[in-house]
Amino acid sequence: MQKVTFSIGLKLVIIITMLVLISLGAVTYIVSYFVGDDTKRTAEENNHTLNQRSATSAEAELTTIRSNSFLLLDMLSSAGNSAAMARQTTTFFFERNQGTAAILLYNVETDRNDRTLINSRFFLSNELDEGFISTFQEANKDSIQRAARGEVFVLSGAPIFGIPILALLYPWQESGLQQAAVVLFSAESLTEVFGTGSVNQSFIVNHNEDLMVHSDFDLIKAGANFAHIPIIQEMRQNNDTNRQTVFTDSDGIEYYGAYSKLAIGDCGVVTTIRSDLVMQPVYDTLRRNLYLTAAVLMLAILFIYFFSKTISTPVKKLAAASDQIEQGNYEVNLKPKGSDEIGLLTERFVSMGRGLAERERLKDSFGRFVNKEIAEKAARGELAMGGENKEVTIFFSDIRSFTAISEKLEPAEVVEFLNDYMTRMVECVNNTNGVVDKFIGDAVMAVWGAPVSAGSPAQDALNCVRGCLMMRAALREFNVGRGGDKKPIIKIGCGVNTGPVIAGQIGSTQRMEYTVIGDAVNFASRTEALNKPLGTDILITENTYELIKEHVIVEQMPSVTVKGKEKPVSMYAVVNMPKATDIPGAGPDGPKTMAEVRELLGIPTPDYAKVNLDEEEKKYKIQG
Repeated sequence: MQKVTFSIGLKLVIIITMLVLISLGAVTYIVSYFVGDDTKRTAEENNHTLNQRSATSAEAELTTIRSNSFLLLDMLSSAGNSAAMARQTTTFFFERNQGTAAILLYNVETDRNDRTLINSRFFLSNELDEGFISTFQEANKDSIQRAARGEVFVLSGAPIFGIPILALLYPWQESGLQQAAVVLFSAESLTEVFGTGSVNQSFIVNHNEDLMVHSDFDLIKAGANFAHIPIIQEMRQNNDTNRQTVFTDSDGIEYYGAYSKLAIGDCGVVTTIRSDLVMQPVYDTLRRNLYLTAAVLMLAILFIYFFSKTISTPVKKLAAASDQIEQGNYEVNLKPKGSDEIGLLTERFVSMGRGLAERERLKDSFGRFVNKEIAEKAARGELAMGGENKEVTIFFSDIRSFTAISEKLEPAEVVEFLNDYMTRMVECVNNTNGVVDKFIGDAVMAVWGAPVSAGSPAQDALNCVRGCLMMRAALREFNVGRGGDKKPIIKIGCGVNTGPVIAGQIGSTQRMEYTVIGDAVNFASRTEALNKPLGTDILITENTYELIKEHVIVEQMPSVTVKGKEKPVSMYAVVNMPKATDIPGAGPDGPKTMAEVRELLGIPTPDYAKVNLDEEEKKYKIQG
């Protein structure tokens, strides 16, 4: 290999190493590791501290409520039958405890309240109906009965009362009676503690994981249940009283969480914060560092600008040259500058372009004499001497009365007419994945299934018939404006047969051609000759029909004994392909009978009894 004076690799190593080590490497490592880790640890500690503080406040509030209600009930019990003292005690209690809405003593044995103490001022100030108390008691009767038997519960009254109200249920025994004390009190003070406006979210759930206190009152009012939250499930599974944890919710959002279990009512206080909010300051710092890095890079760009010109300018020219090659202009005009790898690449690039141009010229010239697919395979060395057995569909077409037509034209006019006609027919073959095998005067031989197949013999046969219908449409277009001796109306016959052949390069070492040979080819040729006496334009054999009969409309012709065949064979005239909506004159609106085809193409209806067999070299005979 040619030596280079200064390696382009060394240039890139120096530039990239300086940029990465000085800017991105150090900044990214420091920000993402140290700052991020410290921020995460601090956030978890703050979240845990806030949870402990919230839990302490909640437990103190519930303890105070229970103690005050205990004191009131004890005083009322001591008052005995003195109604005046009881009223005075109750009034004094509600004046000092304005957040308490009501206190009920429910008797399990009598299934009624032994005592109902209501803070009327509370209900008036909040515009509430005292009847909500009975509604709440009836809705939670089961929990109240359980409380009378010794359990302690905290329930939410918000779904019924419509304001933040909690109910503390605990057992109460008086004069040997089994009772439950129900204390209804405002939860606004707890809501204020738990809704401090920070990014942390604290809330309380009871023994059923029903939401008791939350900054979003709509959730409480709707009776939300948080049993599905992972941290709640973890809290119930563990025996500890408090813990820090990391969890992911059903939406895939990660949270730092902490919980504390309360001694009253099996309640739990949970505090959470989204990890992305915790890391937001880190991201902001990283963004500022990136701005700093951008400034450093700008200075570096100014430093390496002139140095990079030795790389960028040749690369841009090579890129522009590659665009020219992509568009087919292979002979690019590039001159290498410098003796590094870019200069060497430019020389090789120009050489490659010249080679591609020469190859394209050869392929184009070769492709005019053989099919494009065959030319490609031959150029890649994929066609070897010899053949292979294939199941293919062979097509022959012929112009009716071509000899009589050519006698009325000059040689140049015959060539011009044939070239125009052949161009249209070959396009139909190519558009249906067929291969033109050869031209025999005015006749065309084409093959579907060799050297490439559409996937199966049935698909190849169907493509061939599609090509025939395209030829029918193309011929009608070709005949528009024609008529007379110089531009006669052209009619053709197409013969199609499917069968086994030997396909390959056949010939001598000096000259070869890719073709197919076999009895199936001869049968296709003889089938084409039957179009004229049978009054058809597309005729297929029984072999082809059996493969595509579900896709075409045909009419069976009289059986024919072909030269070389002992038994009569069935022939089918193609009328239409109902699903071929892309072919003019075909599809659902196309002809339905052979009579319509003959009328469309101007083909006379034959009298099979008067067919002259001598006109077609006696290669067949028609059975009645």
